[in-house]
Amino acid sequence: MPSFLRARALLDGPLQKGAAAEVVVGPGAVTDLCHFQLVSLAEGGEIEVGVPGFELVAVVLSGQVDVRVGGQVFSGVGRRPDVWSGQADSVYAGQERLTLVGRQPATEVAIAGGRSDQRFAPFRVLPEELEMVEVGSAATHSRRRIFHILGQNANGRAGNLLVSELRADAGCWSGYPPHKHDEERPPEETAFQEVYHYRYRPETGFGAQLWYEPDGEPVAHVTRHRDTFAFERGYHPTVTSPGHEAYVFTIIVGRHQRSLRQWFDPRLSYLQDVIPGLSAMQDKFK
Repeated sequence: MPSFLRARALLDGPLQKGAAAEVVVGPGAVTDLCHFQLVSLAEGGEIEVGVPGFELVAVVLSGQVDVRVGGQVFSGVGRRPDVWSGQADSVYAGQERLTLVGRQPATEVAIAGGRSDQRFAPFRVLPEELEMVEVGSAATHSRRRIFHILGQNANGRAGNLLVSELRADAGCWSGYPPHKHDEERPPEETAFQEVYHYRYRPETGFGAQLWYEPDGEPVAHVTRHRDTFAFERGYHPTVTSPGHEAYVFTIIVGRHQRSLRQWFDPRLSYLQDVIPGLSAMQDKFK
């Protein structure tokens, strides 16, 4: 069986006391290092979130919340109506439990988590603090922009959890050339697990998630709005269909370190000279 998990995030039921939560990828499913949860809040709705042994970051996808964590209050977190309208506003909670309180009629928050035995102080990551790197080009059908929420800005302030948002142009590939990061053999490659959560514009959009191991048979799945994939190992390129922009919320967690080194499929090494921006992308993940 492929070493990945496909999940469907719905959150389509009624809110209880103004809040609802869904664990999309929990520890022990396929990835033992990653946690991914979605939270919906009405105005005034309140919910508490915590995962023992995991550091967490709350990323506001849409709307606005107050976040209480470790005796601190981060007020008015969230500045966009949807994931297409500007950059994320987030709060890193470390291993503390956090409480979210909705401040608008409809708010959605992504909770990203990584297994950690270290404790760090909470902090806020403002939209203007995000680092962006552009990879690929329209000519090579691979243009995407990666916005690092928890990247180099968290070195020394967080464990091995990396979180970013990716926006791919219509009809473009991402995670491309095909790469993996499932072996600890620095400096060529480091062992990380990963979660992809998809949104499309328009929401009827779709794409494809490919997956294969070095000597295995490739498999492919259609990706739809709100689909999620978790990877323990293997190459995992993805593509969106023409006419549909793709958004990918990405959680990457290192087994032994924070510095991510990707290994590109040697059979396709010539693509590294074709796709622009790969070196800059790798540098931002170090």
